[in-house]
Amino acid sequence: MSSPMSTATLTAAPGAKPAKSLSSYQFWGRLLVLPYLLVFVVFVVYPVGYGLWLARHPESYVALFDDPIFFRTAINTVVFLVVAINIKMVIAMVLSGFFTQSRWWIKALSVVFILPWALPSIPTILSVRFMLNPEWGVINTLIFNLTGLDGPNWLNDPTLALSFSMLMHVWKSLPFWTLILIAGRLAIPTEQYEAAAVDGATNWQKFKFITWPSMRQLYLTSTILSMIWTLGDFNSVYLLTGGGPADLTHVLATLGIRYLRLDQVDLAMASIVVALPLVLPLVYFMMKRLSK
Repeated sequence: MSSPMSTATLTAAPGAKPAKSLSSYQFWGRLLVLPYLLVFVVFVVYPVGYGLWLARHPESYVALFDDPIFFRTAINTVVFLVVAINIKMVIAMVLSGFFTQSRWWIKALSVVFILPWALPSIPTILSVRFMLNPEWGVINTLIFNLTGLDGPNWLNDPTLALSFSMLMHVWKSLPFWTLILIAGRLAIPTEQYEAAAVDGATNWQKFKFITWPSMRQLYLTSTILSMIWTLGDFNSVYLLTGGGPADLTHVLATLGIRYLRLDQVDLAMASIVVALPLVLPLVYFMMKRLSK
C-alpha cells in the first residue's frame, strides 16, 4: 500500500518533463572546455580585473592628467595612428597588386619582403637602433667616409625619433597586411579583369571599378584592426627610442612602462585605462563590419 506522500509526489506535476541526461559527447565536450575556461580566467579575466582595480582611484587620473608627459603622449599616439597606419595600408594596397604578378623574380622577392615580419622584433629593431647611433652607427660612419662630416644624432630630436619609430612600425608590419590584401585580390574573379581589358580599360580604371569595390570592406576592416593592435604595440617605440629623448616620444603603450619604472603602478594602470575610449569604438566598428 503506497503512502499518501508518494502518491502526491507522483501526481503533483503530471505535465513536468523528465530531466534530460547528458550524452557522452556533451559530457566530454563540456569537460574538455573547462581547461580553456580556466586559462581564460587566470590569464585574461583576472589580470584585466586586477588592473582595473588598481586604477580605481580618481586621484590617479588627476595626477596622470597633470603630468605634461601624458598630454604629449596622447598627441604622439594620435599622430602614430593617423599617419603610420594610413601610410602602411596604402603601401600594402599598392604592393598587393605588385606581388600578385606571376613573374619568378617577384616570387623570390616576396620571400625577402616577408622577413621583417617573420623575424622577432627585439633583434631587428635594436639592430636599426645601433645603425642610427651617432658615434659608431653604420649610417653616420658612411656619411663621414663619403663627406668627411659628422652625421646627425638621429634619435636626439623628438620629431625625427618619432618618425623613425613610425617607419619601424610600417617596415615591421607591412608584410602581414600586404599578405592579407593579396588574399583579397586573389579572390576577385579574373574574368572581370579580362572583360575590362577587352573594353580597353586602363590599370587605374580596373583598380577604381573592379579592385577597390571588391576590397573596400577588407581594406577598412584591416585598417581598424591594425589601429587596435597598434594601440597595444610598444615595440616600435620602446625598443628604438625608449620614449626618449626626455620622454617626448612615448605613446600610450609605452607610457605605462615609464610609470612602472618609477614605481607608480596606479598611474601605469590609469594610462592603460584611458586608452579604452579609443579602443572600444574601434572594436565596435570592427565587429559591426564583421557581422554584416
